[in-house]
Amino acid sequence: MKIKTMLAFITIILFVAVLTACGSENDNAEENNTGESETTEAPDAIPEAADDTEQAEENNQQEASMDETTDTEEPITVSLKNSDGEEIGTAELEETGEGVDIHLEAANLPENSKHGFHIHETGACEAPDFKSAGGHFNPADTDHGKESENGPHAGDLPNIETDENGEVTTDITAENVTLKPGEENSLLQDEGTALVIHSGPDDYQSQPSGDAGERIACGIISKS
Repeated sequence: MKIKTMLAFITIILFVAVLTACGSENDNAEENNTGESETTEAPDAIPEAADDTEQAEENNQQEASMDETTDTEEPITVSLKNSDGEEIGTAELEETGEGVDIHLEAANLPENSKHGFHIHETGACEAPDFKSAGGHFNPADTDHGKESENGPHAGDLPNIETDENGEVTTDITAENVTLKPGEENSLLQDEGTALVIHSGPDDYQSQPSGDAGERIACGIISKS
């Protein structure tokens, strides 16, 4: 009986050992499966990386576009000179949503008087008469003057008025022109354009230039 009892006891121990070993293998298998599952999910990060790359490229394109726009719309400073070649003022031109803003500061002009002020079609200011600047800038081939039935020219601007010292500071918006190269109404044409001050006021209707008198100051509009 003792031998049988010992054999039974040994059998039970072996059975328990086998069960324990099987349990350990199952646990290892589950851990391996879990690891494989986590490894399989890792590639999900790849599409996110691709999305980040596409976003970065889009941002770079937008920045490049903004840089290009900024380059073409930088303010332009025009030096205005009289018939003796002396600088009597400057005009700063800047692109806006409403056209081109012109900030004019000039001196040494006739006192307490009005003067025609126009954009002319050619960037040449040969003293003393400045006829080299050609006629008014008029890409749409319209009549002169805001009071004309078929006007105005794109280069027609309001009269300027000097004070008792012959000085003028004013801001004017030229609504029918742009500083963007390549446009039909761009002031940056191949031959350039010019700003001209006349000796008398523009009546806004007489053809072809408002009966504004002689050209007493001129400045070339150009990026350089």
